[in-house]
Amino acid sequence: MAAPVIETCHVACCANRTPNVVSWGRGGTIAFGTCTSVALYDPQERRVVAVLNGHTGRVNTVQWIHREDCAPESHLVSGGSDNRLIVWEVKNGKFIESVECKGHTGPVCAVDAIYVEDPKILVASSSSDSTVRLWLCNGAKEAECLHTLSFGSSFMMDVSLALLPGSRVPILACGGDNSQVHLYVLSNGELQKAMSLQGHDDWVRGVAWASLGGELLLASCSQDCLIRVWRLCAKSGTDARIEDNLTIIKMKEDVFKVKDGDVSSVFAVSLETVLAGHENWVYGVHWQPPLYKGGEQKQFLSLLSASMDKTMILWAPEEGSGVWVEQVRVGEVGGNTLGFYGCQMSPDGSMIVAHAFHGALHLWCKDKDRQGHWRPGVVISGHFNEVQDLSWDPEGEFILSVGSDQTTRLFTPWRKQDAKQATWHEISRPQIHGYDMQCLAMVGRFQFVSGADEKVLRVFQAPRNFVENFANISGTSREKLLTSSDSASLPEGASTPALGLSNKAVFQGDLAQKTNEEERQFNSVSDQYQESYFHPLIMTEPPPEDHLLQNTLWPEVQKLYGHGFEMFCLASDSARTVVASACKASKAEHAAVLLWSTATWRQLQTLPSHTLTVTQMAFSPDAQLLLAVSRDRTWSLWRRNLPTPESPEPQFSLYAHTGKNTAIHSRIIWSCDWSPDSKYFVTSSRDKKVIVWGPCRLEDSGDTIIPPEIKPCSSILDVGDSATAVAFCPVLCSENSYLLAVGLESGRILLYRWRPGQEPAGGRDWSSCGETDILQSHALRVKRLRWRPRTGRVGQENNKKDGQTDGESEVEEESSWVQLASASADRSVKIFNINKRAL
Repeated sequence: MAAPVIETCHVACCANRTPNVVSWGRGGTIAFGTCTSVALYDPQERRVVAVLNGHTGRVNTVQWIHREDCAPESHLVSGGSDNRLIVWEVKNGKFIESVECKGHTGPVCAVDAIYVEDPKILVASSSSDSTVRLWLCNGAKEAECLHTLSFGSSFMMDVSLALLPGSRVPILACGGDNSQVHLYVLSNGELQKAMSLQGHDDWVRGVAWASLGGELLLASCSQDCLIRVWRLCAKSGTDARIEDNLTIIKMKEDVFKVKDGDVSSVFAVSLETVLAGHENWVYGVHWQPPLYKGGEQKQFLSLLSASMDKTMILWAPEEGSGVWVEQVRVGEVGGNTLGFYGCQMSPDGSMIVAHAFHGALHLWCKDKDRQGHWRPGVVISGHFNEVQDLSWDPEGEFILSVGSDQTTRLFTPWRKQDAKQATWHEISRPQIHGYDMQCLAMVGRFQFVSGADEKVLRVFQAPRNFVENFANISGTSREKLLTSSDSASLPEGASTPALGLSNKAVFQGDLAQKTNEEERQFNSVSDQYQESYFHPLIMTEPPPEDHLLQNTLWPEVQKLYGHGFEMFCLASDSARTVVASACKASKAEHAAVLLWSTATWRQLQTLPSHTLTVTQMAFSPDAQLLLAVSRDRTWSLWRRNLPTPESPEPQFSLYAHTGKNTAIHSRIIWSCDWSPDSKYFVTSSRDKKVIVWGPCRLEDSGDTIIPPEIKPCSSILDVGDSATAVAFCPVLCSENSYLLAVGLESGRILLYRWRPGQEPAGGRDWSSCGETDILQSHALRVKRLRWRPRTGRVGQENNKKDGQTDGESEVEEESSWVQLASASADRSVKIFNINKRAL
């Protein structure tokens, strides 16, 4: 089989902000909803193994359909804000959309499913249209809505299905905003209400069944901060008839009858225990998954709960007394975060995961050496809103991305000692802001400028603590990195003051502990409150979420004032001497591009040409030309003047531009990029056209003697959808052709080869050479595409250290790969490996 042209190397994403959106399968895979997709994450390999695209609205609930023999699942069900349910099925190792359930008139917020007979799946779903529906999905890929329960004006927050002990009769539990848990039984095709369990004082947020021998246990959690566990067992005919012996103190039992065929049986429900330990709303409960031994399930009595008080508690009955007690409590401390939305336990009970308000997953693993101790584990993370921009560092070792979730994040590969493959992780969150982030530009290796929905640009520099930890995790030498980033003056880290937006540098002296004497003598009120929450960490593995929030900020070194409206785009030149910036504009006076000197951070120049927002800018690789494209459907090209003794600082002058009559694009130009030899540039637009322009320098003169006119060099490429991002690969392909990536509004990414000098009229100069398939594509528009500045795959180059054999072929093999990073409105950052030989 031929190697695929495009393979997915990494997906950075996070869970949606809804309670039932994470589910841990018996095969060890965690499924969670991210934007409008379902991501399948392998916590052992620490990477997303697949992304399932099918919903058109946000995915609110995901649930594996567990098999009775506890084997890995072959079905998964998800519900979304598009009012639909999708049942996914494994075919040849890949998940495909098997059945769609349509009928709800509001977003689906909770779902559960069980197998009734092998091919038949019974699905229960709750929606904000105040109904709970039962569906039967048969092997013929069809879903039939069996029953609809209407709750008038109340909502059901969670549903759970199980089979009654000793029979195949399904029982459904629904918990909702009327503080009760309702039980329904599906017997002989009829759905009958068995009873309502009362006791909670506030909305019931979660319900979960566990089958224990001949009994069922039901856990329910509520906004009254309590968890109740109910026991359901079958009563034999004699039990039901004997008058209660009044001398015995026992819990009150509620009894209901079930008719299965001709057999009538009686079941009793009693309260087993009430668990109090959380200090805020309890959002989720999850039983430890059962094991399958000797032909029967063995259920452990262990219950996990997650709460808005930022903790998860593991509850179990004490040996001997049988009283339920708190075994373990784990959670977050500090940070401006809200609590947990839900929790799950791994199939063997050795790991637990919670997902938080900001989408982050929090993983804890049982400590093998210390009994009863749990430690934080390494887990995936990503933006929880649209990703707006991203950039590689000049060496191509890490990626910085900014998003509408008001954060800037840094991703790099990390290889565990015994791991075969390096995996990508977020190791720093340089900026956590109060405005939605919009754009960024790297200036040197450890410095960047970022713009948000404010008029100010901010410049950040990496602190010493980051450089040291980056060296540890990426395996580069610390000395080499510190010499490259002028280590003498580097601060240790950064922290944000309580009421501020700017990250302040924390130096070595600020970290010194005060003596007891000093502690006692407070000079002023401000001394009582800690100024800095930064603690230097020595990382050997990627940090958990609470460290990312507090200890990985970069200090802000400069603010740049000059724009009149919110920032929109940034670019920096290859010599790292100039930064260009542009803001949102509806008039020509605001649409000017500003140039800044990176040496002094002074404003160098204003470049007026456009009449509406400049959407993207790019400096040519030889740093001589600056290209800007705009919402006014035109582009402008600026040329760097030769330095004179009077003005040693770089100055640019307008060299070429398109006007109303010469513009070929008929809609907003979204994106632009330069060919690696600075000869051509490409523009892409909402009118679905991609055009290469040039030539911007003459052959072999080496010098940029400017050619007479710049005009389209390619035929007009119609990509069939709004082209929102475009990028030239920095490495030339065979026969002097160029490789381009085009990102579309639909989320697909296309690869094209373009050969200059061909007759452009017939469109033969373009040849398509690959595109992302449905599993690889983004679910929403591609915001930015960036190629790694050099060949090879990050983290793969320094694989073989000792006994270097067939090194030549390794290097050869590695140089045939290029990497492409993409940012999308579906909240994910993806990195693709592209094999040039397979093109």
